[in-house]
Amino acid sequence: MKLQLDTIQDSEFHKKLLPLVFPIAFQQFMIAFVTASDALMLGAVSQDLLSAASLAGQVTFVYNLFLMAMTIGTSIFAAQYYGKGDYISIEKILAIVLRVSVTVSFLFFMGTTIFPIYLMRIFTSEQKLIELGIPYLRIVGITYLLCGVSQIYLCIMKNCGQAFKSMVISSSTAILNIILNMILIFGLFGFPEMGIVGAAIATTISRTVELCWTFIESLGTQRIKIRREYLCHVDAKLKKSFEKYTFPVLGNELVWGCGFTMYSVVMGHLGSDAVAANSIANIVKNLIACFCLGLGSGGGIMVGNELGAGKLQEARKYGSNLCHLSIVSGILSGLLLLAVMPIVLHFSDLSYQAEYYLKWMLVMCSYYVVGKAVNGTTMAGIFCAGGDSKFGFRCDAITIWCFTVPLGLISAFVLDMPVPVVYFLVNLDEIVKLPAVYKHYKKYKWVKDLTIREGM
Repeated sequence: MKLQLDTIQDSEFHKKLLPLVFPIAFQQFMIAFVTASDALMLGAVSQDLLSAASLAGQVTFVYNLFLMAMTIGTSIFAAQYYGKGDYISIEKILAIVLRVSVTVSFLFFMGTTIFPIYLMRIFTSEQKLIELGIPYLRIVGITYLLCGVSQIYLCIMKNCGQAFKSMVISSSTAILNIILNMILIFGLFGFPEMGIVGAAIATTISRTVELCWTFIESLGTQRIKIRREYLCHVDAKLKKSFEKYTFPVLGNELVWGCGFTMYSVVMGHLGSDAVAANSIANIVKNLIACFCLGLGSGGGIMVGNELGAGKLQEARKYGSNLCHLSIVSGILSGLLLLAVMPIVLHFSDLSYQAEYYLKWMLVMCSYYVVGKAVNGTTMAGIFCAGGDSKFGFRCDAITIWCFTVPLGLISAFVLDMPVPVVYFLVNLDEIVKLPAVYKHYKKYKWVKDLTIREGM
């Protein structure tokens, strides 16, 4: 109790944390709100459009796993070097990450352009949903080329004292996306009614604006620059260290994300009602969990700054404070989710069966977010801040692929269990791994100054 009280009263800690957490959390909220607006507007047209967009969006979800790994890898080094005051190394890291992210983005763009039908067939066997999802994928694929640059630079801004400006850019383009959604999906102000294609075009336009804005921002004074010499001539030593700590993050994201995608595959083969309910449940869960995500991301930056500055004991204390806050924020998020559940059910234009599924899914999400808050703050935030990225990979590989994915497949396709039971089983991963995460945290392997350890 005393330690928790100290956490609340640590004014210096909160003075550093809040300017990071709230902009990042709001940014996450706006991104999730765009997804929610897509679902609400497409669902208002038809449940099939909602389901098709949700399934096609799984490709973007997988792409975002690569992007997330790159941004976490960027944060590992940018936060520590910013704490040390070494801006040249940050620009070199930016160049290294952009070379990778642009390459991966191009491959995803080509995949959605050439093979959209095969990608849709991974997630559903219903021909109508496949046909609706194909044009959406082809258009949204363009955004991968744009995000491969803009999202990396926005990450750099968050780690280098520009979290508020990063939030302004991301949130403004998210609002633009929502406005364009309304205009193009429903055909307002003289535009034709485009449905799911309109949603894809709105996303592409807003991402284009985001990229242009970040490029203009990078030209300002006292900003981290994208320098041609670092793009053409990579710092080999820094690249080796980046790969050493980022590849486990990439493995972790792929293990977790592909497992999460398998959950969507399972739900996608249980019928349109299960897909629609699962889509809305995920959207509500993501909206509610935004502060928890902001806490993990902002907290990781804080810990990284302290580690890079050589203040290892201060970083350790901040880690302890963040763990306590993650528990509190997770519980409050779960209670909030239960509080808004009647509102979500009232405004969800679903069939009776889908609404029944959604009710139970939201109940399960209320405790899921508690585990997600704690695990996200520790594994994606605190651990990665000190380069301790291998644990997350091992933990998720065992939890998801040896436990929840087999349980989901067996319960759905062998035992033919009810949809709510299947959903319960595939959402146990965040709860199951809590003891292992706590035990690893107490080993303090994450308390490392990488700028010294790697001899950079």
